[in-house]
Amino acid sequence: MRTKLSGFLCVWAFFLTTDCVSGTFPKAQNVTWDSLNFKTLLTWSPKPVNYSYTVEFAKKGQNSERRPSCIQTTETECDLTAGLTDLKGHYYADVLSEPARGETSDLVEHPHTTSPQFIPYQDTVIGKPEFKIEVSDDQRKITLYVTDIPTAIIDDKKQRLTIRDIFKDDLQYKITYRKAKSTGKKEKFSASSEIVLTDLDRGKSYCFNVQAYILSRRPDKQLGELSNVQCSPEEATSIFEEYSLTVIVSAILGIVVIIAVVIVVIVVCCKKQKQSARKRERLPLRYV
Repeated sequence: MRTKLSGFLCVWAFFLTTDCVSGTFPKAQNVTWDSLNFKTLLTWSPKPVNYSYTVEFAKKGQNSERRPSCIQTTETECDLTAGLTDLKGHYYADVLSEPARGETSDLVEHPHTTSPQFIPYQDTVIGKPEFKIEVSDDQRKITLYVTDIPTAIIDDKKQRLTIRDIFKDDLQYKITYRKAKSTGKKEKFSASSEIVLTDLDRGKSYCFNVQAYILSRRPDKQLGELSNVQCSPEEATSIFEEYSLTVIVSAILGIVVIIAVVIVVIVVCCKKQKQSARKRERLPLRYV
C-alpha cells in the first residue's frame, strides 16, 4: 500500500511541477527546401502559438537526426546545411508539432509533416556569377573572366568550396550577348571560366549576361540565376576601320563628281551672264 501511495504522490508531484498539455497541435504547412549555393534551409508555416516545432531529417535509407537549434523551436526555418554532407544523397525531413519548451504532452505520436525529397547536387539554386570584361588592344576580341561562385560547403581544410570545386566538368557557363544598341541576341556555352568572343564588330559596345549551366541536371534546373548586365566600352574607330576601301573610294569619287558638276554649272551660268551683257552693250541707244 505504501508503495502504491508513494508512486501516486510522485506522479502527482510531477504534474504539479510540469505543465501538461492535452490534445493535439496544428501540423506544419508548406514545408519547403530553400537552397542557394548549397546553403540549405527547411522552411514551413505557420508561426506557432503555445506550441513548438522540432525538425528531424535523414538521408534515404539511414536513421534520422536532429539539429540542436531546431528542437522545440518557435522559428519556422531550420538551417540543415551542415547536416547534408552527401551532396548527391536523397534527403527527407519531418517537421513535428510539439509542446512548447517546459511543457509536456500526453500524445504518443506528435503530428508531423514530411518534406519533399531534396538532393543538394541537383536542387540547390546557383546564384548570379560575377565577371570582368577585357577588350583586346586591336579590338578584335573580348574576353570574359567569370568568378566561380563560392558555396556554403567547407572542406576538411576549412576552405570554402566553389561551384567549380563541386561540379567540376559538369559546370559550364552560358553567355548571352548583343550589341549595345540592338535587341538581337546570340548565345555561347563555355566549359571554361575564361570565355573568348571573336565574332564581334570592331570597336562596337556589346552587353553580356552570364549564368551557370549544369549539364547533368534536368532541363528546368540546369541554369543558375542570370548575372547583372555588363557592357564593353565603345571604342573610337577611324574611317578606314569602319568602311572598306571600295566604299571610301566610291564616296570620294561621288564627292568629286558633285563638285565637278557644281563647277560646270557655275561656269555655264557665268558664260551666259557675260554673253547677255555683251548683247546689251551692242544694242543702239534709243533717243527720246
